Amino acid sequence: MTRLFTALAILSLTSFGAFAQSNEAPADDQDAPAIIGEAPMTLGRMAEIVFALDPNAQNNGGSFQMVIDGTPIVIITDVRADRMRAMTPIREAAAVSDEELRRMMQANFDTALDARYAIAQGTLWATFIHPLAALEKDQLLSALGQTINLARTYGTLYSGGGIAYGQGDSTPLQRQLIEELLQQGEEI
Repeated sequence: MTRLFTALAILSLTSFGAFAQSNEAPADDQDAPAIIGEAPMTLGRMAEIVFALDPNAQNNGGSFQMVIDGTPIVIITDVRADRMRAMTPIREAAAVSDEELRRMMQANFDTALDARYAIAQGTLWATFIHPLAALEKDQLLSALGQTINLARTYGTLYSGGGIAYGQGDSTPLQRQLIEELLQQGEEI
């Protein structure tokens, strides 16, 4: 337990402390940039975005089925609860090894970005969950890309995109392959 608290303290001092310092508000509010947001996301607006990405998508009231670059995506919304979920199946959950489960949890901490690995109804999913009204177009587009990336990189990089966030375990594990290749390359 002490090890866990030590790790949390190190994370808060290195990652979150630096983050908080770098995001301090300017001394004079007049210097702060104006933040202009989009109108709340509606099912109509989401349908526009979905059909722009896949003209053959299906709209079933509060849910959408689409294919992006060969990957099936389902978006489920609940307007009353102000939630949305985009997801794609990866494989049967029973086939996930303990080692793979550990890697997915590590990736959920640092390389999955805003998407996540999840298990539900006997299936391993790549998913993105967000409040519906606050979702902006670019966030939705990024969410779909991250969800697809998670599904595609399952078993390899376990990554939602091109970056790793924070002091997690994924970067050193991914760097391990590069180090092994460099070591093998010394003999060539």
